[in-house]
Amino acid sequence: MSEDGKPDSDEVRSEFTPPTGVPVPPAPEPPGSGFAPPTQPIPQAQPNPQQFPSPGPTAVTPSFGPFTPPEGIPVVVLPPHDARWQDRMRAMVRIPVTERPEPVPPADRQESAQFVPVPRILDLTLRIGELLLAGGEGAEDVEAAMLGVSYAYGLARVEPNVTFTLLGISFQPSLTDPPLTMSRTVRRRGTDYTRLAAVFQLVEEITAHEATLEEAYRRLADIRRNRHPYGTWVLTGAAGLLAGAASVLVGGGPVIFAAAALAAMLGDRLAWLLAGRGLPEFYQFAAAAMPAAAMGVVIARYAHWIPGAHGVQASAVITGGLFALLPGRALVAAVQDGLTGFYITASARLLEVMYLVVGLVIGVTVVLYAGFTALGADLDPDQALRAYDRPWVQLPAAMVLTLAFAVLLQVERGVLPLVTLNGGIAWTVYGVLHQQAGGNQVAATAVAAGLVGLFGQLMARYRYVSVLPYVTAAIGPLLPGSATYFGLLALTHKHSDQAFTQLTRAAALALAIAVGVNLGGELARLVLKTPGPSAPRGAAKRTRGF
Repeated sequence: MSEDGKPDSDEVRSEFTPPTGVPVPPAPEPPGSGFAPPTQPIPQAQPNPQQFPSPGPTAVTPSFGPFTPPEGIPVVVLPPHDARWQDRMRAMVRIPVTERPEPVPPADRQESAQFVPVPRILDLTLRIGELLLAGGEGAEDVEAAMLGVSYAYGLARVEPNVTFTLLGISFQPSLTDPPLTMSRTVRRRGTDYTRLAAVFQLVEEITAHEATLEEAYRRLADIRRNRHPYGTWVLTGAAGLLAGAASVLVGGGPVIFAAAALAAMLGDRLAWLLAGRGLPEFYQFAAAAMPAAAMGVVIARYAHWIPGAHGVQASAVITGGLFALLPGRALVAAVQDGLTGFYITASARLLEVMYLVVGLVIGVTVVLYAGFTALGADLDPDQALRAYDRPWVQLPAAMVLTLAFAVLLQVERGVLPLVTLNGGIAWTVYGVLHQQAGGNQVAATAVAAGLVGLFGQLMARYRYVSVLPYVTAAIGPLLPGSATYFGLLALTHKHSDQAFTQLTRAAALALAIAVGVNLGGELARLVLKTPGPSAPRGAAKRTRGF
């Protein structure tokens, strides 16, 4: 009992009284601070010459507990300073912000390094990222470019964030300072690979410390003001040439070439008209697909008036029109974002592809139903079982298709021969594996797309530009236009099993193209010798099975 008559609390005595003859354990130490220094010395990690220099006062050096073994601390190897900015920044994106080295300004800017206009640097970074994302660049490359620009102007603790239509960037000077966050929304997206190449050149000069902040602003304004290299009517003619070449690729003749080209040009002008009226892309694609389908129905109905225009060539008209409208660029970008860990952006791109394809399906299906009921056109879905093997005609058609596709993508004139050659190589490999050797069509498509990605990555790395101009147009001859059309045709004939088979094959071919292009690019980074020292890029690590 205590002095005030209250029983002793259970907290001041132990319920486990030691038996007689057992020594009493020593009394516990009085409670103190939970942050008292340890009695044993903490082992210090030995410096590694391969690690990057210690960060400056605004960065935080990661500390490891006394029980962390030295071999358990990962060693971060940064790319050399003379490597390509894409390699250096891809490696930096994978490093936590607290472990990145402090940027070293050039000698002529070290005196003014403490006066850094942070808001203007972040604004310039967002504007450059906006142009890249609007041009179809992958999310990882956009983040790498944004990090490279901010890092070149002296901002180390920067976190860029890219989604399908929103770009954000956050800068925190130190752990005790509030972060500065800015964002920018991509309102309009258009394909202009000439502008994309100019932006890549600007980022190259910024990361090489060859452009000041004001010069970069002026260059960016010039890039935004520059007109497209090809006019509207040139693009319309390229769309017709693409559709005509695609019709020859699947068995059409000269008359069918002209009909497919005329239908594609009519569809292109109709899409331009709807775009000027503010209609969404869904309706533009549905309207653009209707002239080609209508032309195919008319040729099938009045084939006896056209010399040599039998049913197979009527189907070739519609197939050529679909080649000019299939969203291969968005599909490749979606799969690339998904494989590099940007799942939100990949999901949004795939949803865009799905909407555009549904628009094509609606446009073609409506015209086919109208043709069957009003004109009695005879288009046989069993024609899909026939093979067309004319390599000396198909190879030039594939190269012309690639050239027209590159013009539609606004590729630089000096790049057009390389892109055309890459498309010809892709079709040659596909023809040898599938048509001559009798291999599986999906596997042959994947191998051909892999070579497109490999050669495209090699040419892009030697020219220090984006890989998109070299691969997007080159996959044009491999797009599943024929499988898509015959699937829709079987659907209109109520042959559900055959329609499912054809549409599934079209989806498998599209996925094989996208994965093959991405895999070829990754193999180029791993194997091929490129100018300048190579640098490892840490993958987006995931736990296995958890």
